[in-house]
Amino acid sequence: MSPTAVSPVPQAQNGLSQLKNGQTTNGHLPELDASKLIYHYTTSPRAVPDEATACAGTETICTDHMITATWDLSTGWSAPELKPYGAISLMPTASVLHYATECFEGLKVYRGFDGGLRLFRPDCNAARMLMSTLRISLPGFPPAELERLLLALMAVDGPKWLPRDRPGSYLYLRPAMIGTQPQLGVQAPRQAMLFITASFMPRMDTPVGGMRLHTNPQDMVRAWVGGFGYAKVGANYGPSLLATNEARSRGYGQILWLYGPEGYCTEAGASNFFVVWRAREAEGGRLQLVTAPLDDRLILDGVTRRSVVQLARERLAGEIDVVERKYTVDELVEARKEGRLVEAFAAGTAFFICPVSLVHHNGQDVDIPMAEGESGLYTSKIKSWLADIMYGNEQHEWGVVVPEEK
Repeated sequence: MSPTAVSPVPQAQNGLSQLKNGQTTNGHLPELDASKLIYHYTTSPRAVPDEATACAGTETICTDHMITATWDLSTGWSAPELKPYGAISLMPTASVLHYATECFEGLKVYRGFDGGLRLFRPDCNAARMLMSTLRISLPGFPPAELERLLLALMAVDGPKWLPRDRPGSYLYLRPAMIGTQPQLGVQAPRQAMLFITASFMPRMDTPVGGMRLHTNPQDMVRAWVGGFGYAKVGANYGPSLLATNEARSRGYGQILWLYGPEGYCTEAGASNFFVVWRAREAEGGRLQLVTAPLDDRLILDGVTRRSVVQLARERLAGEIDVVERKYTVDELVEARKEGRLVEAFAAGTAFFICPVSLVHHNGQDVDIPMAEGESGLYTSKIKSWLADIMYGNEQHEWGVVVPEEK
């Protein structure tokens, strides 16, 4: 198979310097270039497990291959390689192990009911990963080249690991970049590695009785204005696990992260949080779909969030107002007491569209209606629209078809 045959994505504009790379570059070093992809196929292909078995153990089950590419400040990007999935080698003094110089993305590839294999809006993930790399002082790259590499990996492993006789199934794609320079010292790494894996991931969008949230302890926050909550870096996630584990020990699924003395609602775990309520009569009494804004760069610009907002504005115009603004947990409690709270859900790649049935705050349970038993009406409607695009029931520009290797 010709390496250039794997991707319909146009070539990116030339020049790392044009990307406003956080690293010093003369603009003439090699960029990340998917057309130079080198193929080393596995000689030990593995059997594909069923989804339940793959998700039952303590190790993430990945497909036969992965993609890697390395970068050096003095030589630029190497030719990327598609090679057998396996361990990577790092020196104990590697930057990532000491200074959290790493970032990642998460997206899924779907086997459609029409037989097609699709990525969902991979251009958004690629662009966001560039933003994250620059925030964490890792090298820039043309986002379209990362998108082409994602398609290349799925062109090879997709047909086997998402066979046509398993429509409605998916794999999780994880592009990541790490600082690999083997030198201690607080500095921007001069060496880095990009790698992409594909794996199984359990379905988390239908917890029995809906997702139950517990607000964060007063002495913990997930992110802060002026920080890096808007970037997809590991430092956003590790420190949140203590509060999450404590909440789960009490029977709650995730943390509803509040911010500031006002208690602004931000994210549900690592997902964006949406509320449907009716505005107060003094404010017009209209039905609203409300979520936290992006302008203060406190939360992640989720691809699922972005898609929910766009679809709701297009398809629910005149029926419900989409509002991106700061709102507090006290407003949520008040809306429930006044009978204005309609439903709520979390939105993200891992949890997809997950109905929220309860928020526990300051010793009080705030029950959230779910009109359809296990979901709210709008939650169900939006989830159905997105699933139709992802699985090919609706032909849409957001569903990027993978040209599969025969």
